[in-house]
Amino acid sequence: MDRYKQYQSYIDSGVPWQAATPSHWRGLKLKFLLNEKKKNTNPTLPAGSISFGVVVYKNEDNLSEDTKGSYREVLIDEFLINPLNLNYDLKSLRTALSDKNVVVSSGYLVVTATDFIDKNFARWLLYQFDVAHMKTLGSGVRQTLTYTDISNCYAFFPKCLDEQKIIGEFINHETAKIDALIAKQKKLIELLKEKRQAVISHAVIKGLNPDVPMKDSVIKWLGEVPKHWVICTLRRLILEIEQGKSPECESQPATLGEWGVLKTSCVNHGLYRPNENKRLPVSIEPHIKYEVNKGDLLMSRASGSPSLIGSVALADCDEPMKLLSDKIFRIQTQKAVNKEYFYWLMQSDAMRQQIVQSISGAEGMANNITKSAIVDFSAVLPSLEEQQKIASTIKVETHKFLLLIEKATKQLNLLDERKSSLISAAVTGKIDVRNWQPRT
Repeated sequence: MDRYKQYQSYIDSGVPWQAATPSHWRGLKLKFLLNEKKKNTNPTLPAGSISFGVVVYKNEDNLSEDTKGSYREVLIDEFLINPLNLNYDLKSLRTALSDKNVVVSSGYLVVTATDFIDKNFARWLLYQFDVAHMKTLGSGVRQTLTYTDISNCYAFFPKCLDEQKIIGEFINHETAKIDALIAKQKKLIELLKEKRQAVISHAVIKGLNPDVPMKDSVIKWLGEVPKHWVICTLRRLILEIEQGKSPECESQPATLGEWGVLKTSCVNHGLYRPNENKRLPVSIEPHIKYEVNKGDLLMSRASGSPSLIGSVALADCDEPMKLLSDKIFRIQTQKAVNKEYFYWLMQSDAMRQQIVQSISGAEGMANNITKSAIVDFSAVLPSLEEQQKIASTIKVETHKFLLLIEKATKQLNLLDERKSSLISAAVTGKIDVRNWQPRT
């Protein structure tokens, strides 16, 4: 922000989310800047919603005619606000300037800009209002807003429409450049993740030696495998699959000296997170035999997200008093199986494809995978010595990718912060862009 100058003089706006504003700006309640649009239906339009501060089309496969018939209309250059359940989601962007004609859930608010305010400036003013203040408003268990809650809030803005337009154009132009960099960074992260996954899948199914003779496994998940490896099912690799219990627990995690029951999220993405647990009430006797120990191999059997079912993690830290739930399996491998090799094997594409095929149940937490399905998965079994070499190699190679992903993610976060700071500074008058012109 150093390359942008400030306005000559400022006043205390008295508006917490704007603080000091240029002295020539004026303050009004938002009801003088934004009119609530009367609810009207238009089922001929496609369904839409807000996603990351943008109006998007919504999948209508499971949308009934009656439900869509109750949806309200939002048109191009109108503003959409999601006022529902603020306390359940404090991160999502809840305001958007629509660039399409759609119908949305009747719970949304639709507002239009008055003659006092430029629509692009209003877009970014609402953005800042959203991220800095809106989530402190509302009432009820689900913290839901009304138009009145929003319209009675004050905001300061330039009196001159030309100044508003320049600020809006400046933010549009500069954030578009940052968004392009963000898109490149996200693409890089996805590419690194794909390469990491490829390293895992190739090593556990094809081995480390590219010159070794191969054979056709006659199993579509596996393809060709080293000729000297054993083709089998996981039944040959697994000694026992143990399942815990899920007593009625408290919502908060256990603290030091308390028992906690692990949630399925404790193994998401192959990482063991013992802090992902629910505290066991002192009135309930813990099942000591389900306590997780360092070195245990854990697997989620159920999740609301099918992509997380079958996630496997090694308990790599010694954190006592954590118990298996009935949605977490503890897998004991045979003596001829290296635990780390099994861990990487279960993360391979071949295993993920079989897990997806075996998931049963409707949407939500009913999605699960059974013990009998797991032991019937097709697999390969190298010698114990080869398993150890494969596991060690994967650990080293994937760590390199994790470091690159971590570095790229930090850059992505910096870009997000830069974007947010720029929007805030421009739309609240912390920088003066009245003489700004886009670089050609």
